[in-house]
Parts: sequence; C-alpha cells; structure tokens
Amino acid sequence: MTELPGMVVTGAAGRMGQLLVQAVLASDKARLAGCVVRSGHAWAGQDVGVAMGGAPVGVTVTDDPLEAFAKAQGVLDFTTPDASVDFAGLAAQARAVHVCGSTGFEAHHLTRIEAAARHAVIIRSGNTSLGLNLLLGLTRKVAAALDADWDIEIVEAHHRMKVDAPSGAALMLGEAAAEGRGVDLDAARDSGRDGITGARTRGAIGFSSIRGGTIVGEHDVIFAGEGERITLGHIASDRGIFARGGLKAALWGQDKKPGIYSMMDVLGL
Repeated sequence: MTELPGMVVTGAAGRMGQLLVQAVLASDKARLAGCVVRSGHAWAGQDVGVAMGGAPVGVTVTDDPLEAFAKAQGVLDFTTPDASVDFAGLAAQARAVHVCGSTGFEAHHLTRIEAAARHAVIIRSGNTSLGLNLLLGLTRKVAAALDADWDIEIVEAHHRMKVDAPSGAALMLGEAAAEGRGVDLDAARDSGRDGITGARTRGAIGFSSIRGGTIVGEHDVIFAGEGERITLGHIASDRGIFARGGLKAALWGQDKKPGIYSMMDVLGL
C-alpha cells in the first residue's frame, strides 16, 4: 500500500498551527510527518499530541525545519512573511509542496518566494477558505460588469491580535476587483483615510479595516452606485476552514509542476 503524503506543520504551537495539526491528524488522505516551532520553543522535543494537551501521536516537535522538511511531501505554513520566505527555500530543496497562508508580504519577500517556486510547487493564498475564493470570482465578475461610476469599498474585520491591515484576503478581493475593471490595484487603491481627505476619487478601490475581539474574519465588497448598492460578503466563524483548505491545497499540489499557484487554481475557479 502506498504511504500517504507526509505533511509538516510550521508554527505548530500557534493557534493556526494547532488547527493544521488537527486537520492532518483527522485526514484519511495525509499523515503528519513533522511539526516545527521556532528555535528554543518549549515544545521542541515533545510529542506534539502531548504538547497540545492530549495523547501522544508519535510525532516529535522540532526547531530544525530542514530535518522535518526532508521527510515530507507537503509543508503547511501559516506563520509570518520573514519565516515563510525561509521555509519556501527549504521546502524547495526538499521538493515539497509549500502551502503558504501567511499575509503581510512585501516586494522583497515575494522575490524570494518566486525564486523558490522555480524548483517546487508553492500555493500562496491570503485565505484558504472555499467561500472566500468563490467571493473572489464573484467580485471579479461584478466589477467587470459595472463601470467606474460604481465606487468599490472592501471592508474587513478581524480579531484584535491581527498585526497586518488590510488583511491578505481583502487585498486579494481588491486585486479581483481591479482585474475585473482592467486597472492596476496599486494605482486605484485608497486606504487609511483620516481627517479632511476630500471627495472620493472616481474609480478608486477603497479599503477599511476593523480590529476587535475574537472576530475570525469578515469581508464585504460594496459596490455603491447612484441610488443603489450591491454588497457581496463572506463570514468565517471557524478557523478550521482555513486549515482544511490548506491541507486540500497541499494534496492538490502533489502532481503539479513547479510554480506559484493560488486557491483559485486548487478549486478550479
């Protein structure tokens, strides 16, 4: 019998990392091959099941990602941009599919990820939920159908601990709107309004961010015209959807050629 693809979870001690561990353990299509934490973390050397407060599962947590990646076919990485670019290079060396759900990337991060993708499959997405990716497709279609007299505003809400804004998913929605409208998002983007800002620029794609409490993730795309308004939205109430989506992506990427892919590719959208 062929062995199931082995998955390594980075940032395993974090909230999202633990959900990824649980998703892999619950799957009948993948096996947990390793768990990585930052150097010196208290979980290093422990069985991950015990570290999470449960029964042993036979996988020891390590702070050496290279060792873990060497025996894996997939890497599930929802950490930080700086960590993710390092993981991308190591995953490429191991020829493992790298699912990168981190957000807040800057140009220099993306350059390194693109370099790693020449040697391995990287699936990068600011949001791995099915519903949000369906919203991306709808946003692109509606933006294409409406002209610049319709103002576009993307409103997102997340928990108080989120460190980047707008969210990665909000930026993806902005890109979808810009693609539908045939413009460059960098040129059309309008965010961070404060004080006397003047009237809204025609054709601008606006962003508004809310941070508070334990909100998992909410995204609305508002198309506001003269006397009417269309709102498309998605609400995430369970972070497990991102873990399950990430695992689905890692399995999908097993037979793909090196390159950068998105959840839209994974879902055939």
